[in-house]
Amino acid sequence: MTTPILSLENITFRYNGNRKDALTNLSLEIIEGSVTAILGSNGAGKSTLLHLILGWLKPVEGKIELQGRALHSYSRREAGQIIALVPQIEHMPFDYTVLEYVLLGRTPFLNALETPGEKDMEVAFSALKTAGLEELTYRFVTSLSGGERQLVLLARALTQQPKMILLDEPTAHLDLANKARLMKIIRRLNAGGSTIIFTTHEPEAAIAVASDIILIRAGHILTNGPSDQVLTSENLTTAYGSPVRVVHIDGHRVALWT
Repeated sequence: MTTPILSLENITFRYNGNRKDALTNLSLEIIEGSVTAILGSNGAGKSTLLHLILGWLKPVEGKIELQGRALHSYSRREAGQIIALVPQIEHMPFDYTVLEYVLLGRTPFLNALETPGEKDMEVAFSALKTAGLEELTYRFVTSLSGGERQLVLLARALTQQPKMILLDEPTAHLDLANKARLMKIIRRLNAGGSTIIFTTHEPEAAIAVASDIILIRAGHILTNGPSDQVLTSENLTTAYGSPVRVVHIDGHRVALWT
């Protein structure tokens, strides 16, 4: 039996001051080496779920385990050596170069006031190469386009050398070329053994790379499982509350709004 790298059991969460749950009685398992898309419309609870997995939020009820150990028992440093986040957007207040910014991903491996060493630099340059950013190494992050910044966030996450990478709506602000580029990188990372979890409201992104789907609506899991079983016209129509048709074109599945 395959042991999950991450498991959530009967998770309920609500924000302070709210009577309504943001997530209700949610249970799921993430198998190591999988690519899982958390798919649903805006406001469904996708980002809340991601923040619970990161330990940034604590459930009102239920438990979360990472590698068979209670998530809350990990220090931030320990968790940062296992899980990395690529946020949807991040404010960058300082004029870092791309290399300087990417090196921030080595923080979980450095002591207070310790500067990055030779190994840290090697890891950072490798991450830049994976993200296709070598030519931008010494550019200031503030001078980059939105798509380039998103790839810088990914490179920073890769410098953590995590077992699991979380991406929050990674394609939301990307043009078609950069979406395709990101999908290729995700496939390459997964082929190298990384476990990937990403949120998205775009069925096309889930179809493109996900092996497993968690379909969520209004804080509840509608269904989850292998992509080819979950991404059906009926399931997507229920999740989005609007007619969606999944068809095959030239051997590829495509979601069409009708």
